[in-house]
Amino acid sequence: MITTWPAPAKLNLFLYITGRRPDGYHNLQTLFQFLDHGDTLEITTDSSDSITLLTPLAGVPDEENLIVRAAQALKQAAAARGTLPANAGAQIALEKRLPMGGGLGGGSSDAATVLVALNHLWQTQLSVDELATLGVALGADVPVFVRGHAAFAEGVGEQIQPAKPEEKWYLVAHPGVSIATPDLFRDPELTRNSPIRTLDELLQRPFHNDCEAVARKRFREVDALLSWLLEYAPSRLTGTGACVFAEFNTESDARQVLELAPKWICGFVARGLNISPLQRTLSGLKAYA
Repeated sequence: MITTWPAPAKLNLFLYITGRRPDGYHNLQTLFQFLDHGDTLEITTDSSDSITLLTPLAGVPDEENLIVRAAQALKQAAAARGTLPANAGAQIALEKRLPMGGGLGGGSSDAATVLVALNHLWQTQLSVDELATLGVALGADVPVFVRGHAAFAEGVGEQIQPAKPEEKWYLVAHPGVSIATPDLFRDPELTRNSPIRTLDELLQRPFHNDCEAVARKRFREVDALLSWLLEYAPSRLTGTGACVFAEFNTESDARQVLELAPKWICGFVARGLNISPLQRTLSGLKAYA
């Protein structure tokens, strides 16, 4: 059976770094919201007992690709509990729209979609909590995509609670560079002491991203892009970058600004969503099952 599944982008509407842990990781407070824009996965289940990635990523061996790793992790978990169908296999093709190193969660979203889709298609019967636990080993953002609800996250991203930020329209733009998250987090000038606040407190304050100052310092393209966007609307970095976004009340306002963008800017307009397109797809399939 061939099925098509969305792997939506996310934005970090705010991101605060509240401390550095003994293991070198950082404690965060961040607000995730999905977009009605992202990658698409076409999944064909079969009885080959193998996972075949039809669209390999240049320079990345298949066994290291998050898509394949997610499928194999699900196979192992389902086999351990005795719910994996005999010879369960799949062929997976990825239509990639989200830039790598862009702060939009593309790889994590792809992995989450594979977990959710194959759990449904193979009928392996893992709960959302179990899928989210598998996701943690693949990437800190994967559980948010698995759960499919806008969320406030703390710790290193593993402490998640549902949230309902306003669903605005966004102009999302890429400056043409890729930012490696570890490099940014090693920067000595990175803010690491933002005060810990409750979600209610944070929602009442102007949103901010503690990674933005370092990203602008290290990448002139990010600085130039934010400087341009801020002329039109409140704008911020998402995640550790490199993508930035401006928020608008209407789609037409966002598109009008995108039409004014210099040629070096690559961008798109999307709606913020508190329920993920992946969750909507899964709910629709269950309703017609």
